[in-house]
Amino acid sequence: MLKIIAEFCQNHNGDWDILKRMIAEAAEGGASHVKIQSIFSDDLSYREEFENGKVDDNGETICIKRPYQEEYDRLKPLEISYEQHIKFIDLCKQSDLIPMTTAFTVDSIDKLKDLGFDCIKIASYDCGALALIKKAAKNFKHLFISTGATFDSEIEASANFLNENKSSFSFLHCVTMYPTPLDAMNLKRMNYLKQFTPSVGLSEHSKYSLNGIKACLAAIYLGADVIERHFTVLAAEDSRDGIVSIYKKDLALMDEFASYSQQEQKNYIDENIPEFSVMLGTDKRDLTKAELLNRAYYRGRFCNRKDGKQIFNWDAK
Repeated sequence: MLKIIAEFCQNHNGDWDILKRMIAEAAEGGASHVKIQSIFSDDLSYREEFENGKVDDNGETICIKRPYQEEYDRLKPLEISYEQHIKFIDLCKQSDLIPMTTAFTVDSIDKLKDLGFDCIKIASYDCGALALIKKAAKNFKHLFISTGATFDSEIEASANFLNENKSSFSFLHCVTMYPTPLDAMNLKRMNYLKQFTPSVGLSEHSKYSLNGIKACLAAIYLGADVIERHFTVLAAEDSRDGIVSIYKKDLALMDEFASYSQQEQKNYIDENIPEFSVMLGTDKRDLTKAELLNRAYYRGRFCNRKDGKQIFNWDAK
C-alpha cells in the first residue's frame, strides 16, 4: 500500500493555526503520514567558509554563501516547540495520520522518542551519518531515509548496518536540486536502492507550477511504495518552500492513481506525462555540481554541542 508523506517543512511559517490547517487538509487529501522538521536555530553550526562563500575566476560558485546570523534569524521564528510537537502528534492521531519528524542531530533522538514518534525521517545529507542512523534505528520502529547528494559507498554502509541489525527502513530516492528539473529526476535510481530494501520511494522537489506531480505519479508507476512531497495550504509565494509544494487535491490524485491497475497507470502516463522518458535517467550516476554545492553546505548544517565544541552527526558517539 502506498505511503504518502505530506512534508510540512517550514510552510507553516511558525504559526500553529496554519499547522493545524495543514494537518486537516492533508488528512482530507489522503496522506498517510505527515511530517514536520525538528529544526532548532541553536543547533545551527557556524562554519567560516559559508560566511562569504566563494567564486572562481570565471564567476562560478564553488562555495555557497549562507551567513550564520542570517540563517539563525530566519530559522528562529519558524521553530515548533517541543510542547507543540506533542500537540502535533495528538492532532495527527485524531486525524488518522501517522506523525513524523526529521531529526537533525544525534542529541535530539532521545527527546523525539520520548515525545511519542514511532517512525522518523533522516534527511539526505545525513544518509551517511552512521552515528545518527544507529541511534535512530535503536529508538524508532521504522526509518525513512532520503539518499540525495549521498555517495553510493555511504548508502551501502548505512544499508549494511540496518540490514545486519534487522532494522525496518525505507530508502527514498532524492535529487537535491531545488527545484529539480524533470530531466534530472533519474527515477531509475530506485532500481539501485531496491537491492538494499523492498521499501523504496521518492522524495521529490520539482517546480509545482511547471510540473505538478508528474514525477510522483511516474515513480508510483515504477513501483515506489513511498512518496514524500512538500505540502502547503498557502500560496506559493507565502512560504519559503512554496515553489516545490503541492496541495490537497494533489494528494487525492496520488491516492487515486495508486489504486489504478498497472495498465491504467500506463495509459494515464501516456496521455498526460509526455516527459516520462526523460525522467528515467540512470540508476548509477555522479552527483551534479549543484548537488555537490548543496551537499557541502547542508551536510553539517546542524550539529551537536559538547564542552563548547561542535560535533557533527557522523562524528558523534
